[in-house]
Amino acid sequence: MVVTLAAKSQTSSQSDLTLVNCLHEMMNRVETEQLENLLQAASWMADAVEQDRLIYLYGGGGHTCLVMQELFWRAGGLANICPMIDFAIHPVTPAYMYLYHERMHGIGDQTVNYYGVGEGDLVLIFHSYGFNAPTIDCALEVKRRNARLVGISSSDWHRSVPPDFPIRHRSKKTLFDVADIGIDDYVPYGDTVIQIEGFPQPMTSVSGMIDFYIAHRLEMECVKACVARGIEAPVWSSANIPGGDQRNEALRAKYNSRVKFL
Repeated sequence: MVVTLAAKSQTSSQSDLTLVNCLHEMMNRVETEQLENLLQAASWMADAVEQDRLIYLYGGGGHTCLVMQELFWRAGGLANICPMIDFAIHPVTPAYMYLYHERMHGIGDQTVNYYGVGEGDLVLIFHSYGFNAPTIDCALEVKRRNARLVGISSSDWHRSVPPDFPIRHRSKKTLFDVADIGIDDYVPYGDTVIQIEGFPQPMTSVSGMIDFYIAHRLEMECVKACVARGIEAPVWSSANIPGGDQRNEALRAKYNSRVKFL
């Protein structure tokens, strides 16, 4: 899904809603075609809340890692979120270095080990192309430990990249091959959706925007499920409103020894 746009004068005051329309189409597909999977994943998140378990998040490298931070220590977000951050594949690392690390085996499984994922725990892995070494190593280790696994990825990427392409995990598996529940984010192959007429390079990546949307939808449905079960979901308040610090302090006291980075 790449939309070609005619070049416009810099003085044009006409609003361009092409990106808005692209995102709306992707979000609408998630809501209509992935709703059953999304609701099941959210129900598992509510199970974790009810059982006083953490919900572990992993981004398989690069900008996908930012989804973990979007949900962590976030006003209106769940306090039992534990991001499994590995700075080797995080965009705070120099770009060419994390790109190199994204192709290394033996990183994702060690991350699972470091954060102590156990049997019956829940792990959500976000990675749009969903077949690099850290992503699949993490997924395989999660399942080896008999934990629940939700994978958010793109079937278009899975289909489009050749099986022998060097960024693929040596098993040739995709995230959907390993996950218990797969949620398709419909990110197009190449990640970009806009082609400016007269400019050769497609632009405007959408993976971060759609994955942020899915992440927040999962939290919304999790809290709805908690309310239906009569249990209170642990949700952060903004630290910048009166009473926010007090409410958050109680949650920090509960999770500080269990969630790294709190």
